[in-house]
Amino acid sequence: MPASGAVTRSTLRQQIADALRDEVLAGRLQPGEEFTVKQIAEQYGVSATPVREALVDLCAQGLLDSDQHRGFRVHQYSIDDYRGMVEARMLVVDGIFRRHAPATTPPPPAPEPDLGIGVALVSVRRRGEAAARAARAGDLDILIGYDIRYWRELGRLVSANDYIADFLHRLRVQAWVFSVPYLRSERDVLGWLWSGHVDLVDAITRGDSEAAVEVVRAYNAHSLEWADRLEARAR
Repeated sequence: MPASGAVTRSTLRQQIADALRDEVLAGRLQPGEEFTVKQIAEQYGVSATPVREALVDLCAQGLLDSDQHRGFRVHQYSIDDYRGMVEARMLVVDGIFRRHAPATTPPPPAPEPDLGIGVALVSVRRRGEAAARAARAGDLDILIGYDIRYWRELGRLVSANDYIADFLHRLRVQAWVFSVPYLRSERDVLGWLWSGHVDLVDAITRGDSEAAVEVVRAYNAHSLEWADRLEARAR
């Protein structure tokens, strides 16, 4: 019985953490917004213990801040924080592709185009296609979910190192937490949503590390350009 209860609580803890992360990513919990363990426990109809554990987990991920006297609040990232995320991502991903690509060996030509995609990359490519469609349509809610899963799967596949993949995943989520409030107020949101997911997967599938690096560098340059625009607008 104790073991079963621990599993249930752990699962509930993760479910609450996931639900709150989704609230932040959807913009329903705004940067700087405050709440208590009691408020979240009442909202989800659960006890305080798994809620407190979930909130502590989100603090460790950099999504929440804890205040001993006031509870918790959504972390507010600055434009400089975002630039730091992009630069860190740039250095790590550039190194991964240069060291590990080609991660797969492309199979011989086949009559069906899909057969030219490595089996391990099929799932990633499908997520990339869905993310790219959402980006071109300006659908942030769909894009964020697919984009996060796309980069997590791709990171694990290409780096073959769970520590690196988890680090990149955390950066990805943090970058979205920063971006969402700004993107939802952008008039030209389509001009700032990246849709090169499939190009990157195709370059990796071909074993073309140079092309993969160029796609990533162009994406990071695009992200930094957006940060410059946000900073200029704030002046």
